[in-house]
Amino acid sequence: MPPNQTDGYMQLDKRTQQILDGFDAHFEGKPTHLAIAPGRVNLIGEHTDYNDGFVLPVALDRDVRVLFRPRADGRVRLYALEFDSWADFAIGSEERDSGQLWPNYVQGVGLALAELGVQLKGFEGIVSGNVPRGSGLSSSAALEISAAKAFLAAANEIHTLTGPQIARAAQKAENEFVGVNCGIMDQFISTLGEDGHALLIDCRSLDYQRVPFPDGVSLVIGNTKASRSLAGSAYNERRGQCEEGVRLLRTVLPSITALRDVGRSQLEAHKSLLSDIVYRRCLHVVSENERVQDAVAALAKGDFKMVGQLMDASHASLRDDYEVSSGALDSMVEAMHSHPGCLGARLTGAGFGGCAVALVQAGTEKEVRETVRERYAKAMNVWPEVYISAPSSGARVLPLFSGEGDDRQA
Repeated sequence: MPPNQTDGYMQLDKRTQQILDGFDAHFEGKPTHLAIAPGRVNLIGEHTDYNDGFVLPVALDRDVRVLFRPRADGRVRLYALEFDSWADFAIGSEERDSGQLWPNYVQGVGLALAELGVQLKGFEGIVSGNVPRGSGLSSSAALEISAAKAFLAAANEIHTLTGPQIARAAQKAENEFVGVNCGIMDQFISTLGEDGHALLIDCRSLDYQRVPFPDGVSLVIGNTKASRSLAGSAYNERRGQCEEGVRLLRTVLPSITALRDVGRSQLEAHKSLLSDIVYRRCLHVVSENERVQDAVAALAKGDFKMVGQLMDASHASLRDDYEVSSGALDSMVEAMHSHPGCLGARLTGAGFGGCAVALVQAGTEKEVRETVRERYAKAMNVWPEVYISAPSSGARVLPLFSGEGDDRQA
């Protein structure tokens, strides 16, 4: 953020200025900090996280922001612009909001941070996000991580925890307080993303590697607008089938603890132990882990064609072996491929609805976007939302006065 000032405040972008106007309308005085955490799109590596596998997400240039100032009374008081609703709770309270969901994400994060020994203080402010909700682009993780950053900054403990610790605390909040059994990927990339990089995450060890994203390609994301209502039950079913595969394979491969430990040749050698459906679920996970590693190697060589082919193979596997695609997602991928600038495309997220992501040649993004809008609308009679995004920065806290440093977790 440039050090220009207006009435003592640093020069703000248009969106933050709108949030500041919201603060002025609902609070007296001025905010002191802005916490920002992005949504994400997963380039490749789907349904591998809960199998101790590998994922390759990128942070988007769409985010959730918390514009806030500390309070002295140990309460958190927030107004959500898009929901036109309030959250108000005491630090340490375990009483959930039964009337609305979004405050529970914030409250749960506070409880998880307190368990790590952070001496929390209250704060108040405005919450605003432009990550599309219910689209599979992780608006919930963006809310969690921006709230975590606000909690830490308000307590003057912004450097107390590492990025991975913050991500794990946010995941714990979603798993245990909100009650959603998510993996670690969304919170991890929202915390640790970096401009111009994807993030290779080992979901077993939580080791990570920033992978440079070449200048010659970009990402186009298509929101099908289709319901993801089946994703929750299908997630639990697929997870159980993977666990069943591991249980059966352990009778001949006793050292394995997850599908992460199974090679393609081992799976083929022992497929007779598995039912057809369990075999196909396992085949997707085992082959998807290989595709993630191959995609990282291809990006390092600038082999965009290979990355695109791997994305196409991932979509086919998700459609045919894991069976989490849908007519809407398949139509979105076909619409993306109808433009020659598209190098590869696949569904991203849990499946059934939500979004697909395309790797496109730099300079063709707007043409691909218009083609997708036209072709998908014609096929599904639904006007999609289509976003263009380069890999963007992870979470940070910005002071609203110049003279203080920008916080970015390493």
